[in-house]
Amino acid sequence: MGKRRRATERPKGKPAVIGGMVAVVVCGAGFGLYSLYGGGSSDDASTLSDRKKTGPPSALEVKTVTTRFLTAWQEGRITEAAAVTDDVPAATALLTGYTKDARLMGVTLTAGKPTGAKVPFAVKANLAYQGVSKPMAYGSSLTVVRRASDGAALVDWQPGVVHPDLKDGDTLVTGESGTPPVKALDRTGAEVTAAKYPSLGTVLDGLREKYGKTAGGKAGIELRVVRGKASEKAGLSDKTLAELSEGTPGTVKTTLDPGLQAAAEKQVAKREKASVVALRASTGEILAVANSGHGFNIAFQGSLAPGSTMKVITSSLLIEKGLAEADKKHPCPKTFSYGGWKFHNDDDFEIKDGTFKASFARSCNTAFISQAKKLKNDDLTKQAQQVFGLSMDNWSVGVPTLDGSVPVQSAAPMAASLIGQGGVRMNPLNMASVAATVRTGRFHQPFLVAPSVDHRTLASASRTMSAKTLGQLRELMNYTAASGTAAEAMAGLGPDFGAKTGSAEVDNQKKPNGWFTAYRGDVASAGVVQAGGHGGDTAGPIVATLLRTAR
Repeated sequence: MGKRRRATERPKGKPAVIGGMVAVVVCGAGFGLYSLYGGGSSDDASTLSDRKKTGPPSALEVKTVTTRFLTAWQEGRITEAAAVTDDVPAATALLTGYTKDARLMGVTLTAGKPTGAKVPFAVKANLAYQGVSKPMAYGSSLTVVRRASDGAALVDWQPGVVHPDLKDGDTLVTGESGTPPVKALDRTGAEVTAAKYPSLGTVLDGLREKYGKTAGGKAGIELRVVRGKASEKAGLSDKTLAELSEGTPGTVKTTLDPGLQAAAEKQVAKREKASVVALRASTGEILAVANSGHGFNIAFQGSLAPGSTMKVITSSLLIEKGLAEADKKHPCPKTFSYGGWKFHNDDDFEIKDGTFKASFARSCNTAFISQAKKLKNDDLTKQAQQVFGLSMDNWSVGVPTLDGSVPVQSAAPMAASLIGQGGVRMNPLNMASVAATVRTGRFHQPFLVAPSVDHRTLASASRTMSAKTLGQLRELMNYTAASGTAAEAMAGLGPDFGAKTGSAEVDNQKKPNGWFTAYRGDVASAGVVQAGGHGGDTAGPIVATLLRTAR
């Protein structure tokens, strides 16, 4: 860390105080004027006194640390700016690269009104490369924290301080883009843009990363986020932030249906944290994908417990093993204990002398938990892999995806996985594929770009369900859509339909994640609304609208 100034020392070149505002005139080459909030005096230096402080940083400390950090960064004094953070090496590297690699010059930083220890600030800069320049403006924020070892107030260093799109290990680079741009087309040949379909920003980034070098385009000059290993592992693609000169895009045709995509965008915009996918069941073609949040593609890359929608897969397993049959009596007690855990139904309901079909339609948890003792630890994992093509990390969709995870578990976690809790993780793409497999009787790996474009091989499942199992599973989903927990959302869409609702409990979350997976005709769809409540009420209307819109 940099040297600390004692409270008795007065900083040299103290700024003039005019009307309660501090005006800092930055005279360094290539930098502009920086106006800070609040008043100022040499007493600000007391925040770095020798006395160890505890507790949250004071308002004065927040202002002082913010002033020192932003002023030093703006003036190009990188060592001093980094010294006011709690991670000097990381801050030094990224701030140095801001000018050296990102080619951002003439930086002007303007602090906004703090909220506690968090301070928003505006950034203006000139992007300059090989004699061409372009103004840039964006917003960011920083948070002031107290270091435990000595009580010093410092900037909590995060890459997002420099630019909100940066994650750990990412860098900003300006130059000839490593990958030429692409122009994505929908299935009708019309151009697909993020301006028209806001949810598709990350999808378009993924298409460019995979097909840019082979689609026939030419690279331009741009400022982009180059992802580090952690971001790549999380499925994030490089992102273009600004273009100095446009490249010539190549063309990539997708399977997206413009009418369904527009409907999906409209539906997710009505709710926070909503995601949905629609597929052509007979082929796996992705017809629509949308998220209400545009920073991460939950619909393709999310990793969430699917709740009771997982009972579709579990039911196929129980029927195959002779542990359940649609029209035969099946236990549904209020509670059932297994592996030291006590499992409950919603509001502790029970179904006396009911059938398995009734338990499925009402989403009875104990009807499934009660069969755990008759299953091997890897039975559900094998069923998901061998029949539904999940949890093998081998899908080749055309953009990054998570292909579901059904790990082998034991005791109570194994029982919980039967109802979509425990370690099971899915996203709407996975659960739409599950519905499609039931509709057609065979797994068809979803894809956004036809495999013929790049001669890739799609994933496959090693076996199919027996005709008896498939028939009963369709009966369960049809009954649920017509008379069960999915009936309200699916009203008017029958009779060639099927559905399953789900609610997944999440720690420290008041309401569960609401899930819904369904098919109608040759279209399958699934959606999730995080922290929304029951799936039939939240994700159900979104999915049903897409099924109703589909031709």
